[in-house]
Order: sequence, then structure tokens, then C-alpha cells
Amino acid sequence: MTDHPETHEGQGQIRISDDVVATIAGLAALETPGIAAMSGGISEGLAKRLSGRNVQKGVSVEVGQLEAAIDLRVIVQYGVPIQEVCRRLQQNVREAVENMTGLRVVEVNVKVEGVSFKDEEPEEPPPQRVK
Repeated sequence: MTDHPETHEGQGQIRISDDVVATIAGLAALETPGIAAMSGGISEGLAKRLSGRNVQKGVSVEVGQLEAAIDLRVIVQYGVPIQEVCRRLQQNVREAVENMTGLRVVEVNVKVEGVSFKDEEPEEPPPQRVK
């Protein structure tokens, strides 16, 4: 885990870890309408097994002292306008990270890796055996 210091005169340093930025970005992504899930991929699962770290699913970040760059791998819901959803996703993630950390987000790259075909009809409850 890498910490990135921000120094204020006479007040000491503020450090925001890569994992914190990745968590904020991931949560903001999942709150975006049209995003079904984050995509972890095979290499991320291997990295977690090799390093023993809790790698943020579908989120990669590079954090400097003043700026951050974010890469997201997502699965969208079937039937949504993908370009619009991804633009909204970029905006939501940028705003969340900038507002919560004070870092300037220089880019939010989105790779759509799948489409979710979940049925949107509510499931009927199973019939009651006892009335």
C-alpha cells in the first residue's frame, strides 16, 4: 500500500492511500445507474492470491501527491445506452474522488467487459405451504 503525502505549512502531512481512492471510485461506480457490477478479471484474482492483498475489484488507480488517474472495468446492464452510462460513470467517479480526497482526477478510463442479462421482472414468491 502506497501513501501519498500532502503537506500543509505547519500542520503536518495528510496521506491518502491508493486503496482508499480505489474504494471511493468503486463505490461511486456501483451507484451509477446502468452499471451492473465491477469486473475483476483473471489477472486480478491471481494478483490477490500471490500478494495476499485485498485488491479492489475492477478498479486500478495511480495516485500522486496532487492528482489521481483511475481505470475501471465494468459490466453494464442490458438495454442501457452504454456511451451515456459510461460518461455518467466517469462524472460520478471524478466528483466522488475529488470531493472526498481533494485530489484532482486527471482521467477516468472505462473498459466495458460485459453485459448483464438479469431479468428485471420481480420474482414471484414461492407459494405458501401453510395458510
